[in-house]
Amino acid sequence: MNILVIGEQVNLQECHQKFGDKHTYSRVSEHRDAEKFLRNTDLVFDFIIEEEVHEFEIYNHHAVKVFLNTCKVSLGELVHLTDHALTSTIFGFNGLPTFLTRDVMEVSLWKKEDEPLLRKLCEDLKTDFLIVDDRVGLVTPRVICMIINEAYYTVQDGTATRDDIDLAMKLGTNYPYGPFEWCRRIGVKHVYELIEALYEDTKDERYKICPLLKQEYLKS
Repeated sequence: MNILVIGEQVNLQECHQKFGDKHTYSRVSEHRDAEKFLRNTDLVFDFIIEEEVHEFEIYNHHAVKVFLNTCKVSLGELVHLTDHALTSTIFGFNGLPTFLTRDVMEVSLWKKEDEPLLRKLCEDLKTDFLIVDDRVGLVTPRVICMIINEAYYTVQDGTATRDDIDLAMKLGTNYPYGPFEWCRRIGVKHVYELIEALYEDTKDERYKICPLLKQEYLKS
């Protein structure tokens, strides 16, 4: 397949690692540069739509199949922003750093009738997938970022050090990384903005951002 990656170089590298070298890849860093590729593209992985939600309009002008990184914004929100009939087939996916290369790709559907196409695409991409609800945070990012936020509260309260928390989580829960290790891998910017989006979506007190996490985000 001809795959267009909209995002950073690291996103292209993750697609190579995940889907292999039998596909042809192109990459652009901005949506305004993507339109010239769309006519000859079989599949798009858009990692930065959450940063440029107004650019969702390009998928109303082209009939393409696209996976949209919907950790911080849902498919429903994106479709709601446009006044035009959607011509592209859209799926949400977990595109936070390090998550795409996991064995199972986390995906949401906009239309239930698109599920057979999703199965065919994932078969061509040689990846297992799991369908989750179209909600901000999907499933895995929501859980992990909430754990990270709670870990920041623990450090802020002086209960334990970061290294102690990381070690305890790995030994006690068999997680591959501790909360602060995970935060470094994902990036404090992504963690903060995802939790912020969760709180705006739910108004649930569980997603109130730890002041220490906010402080580190503002310094980053």
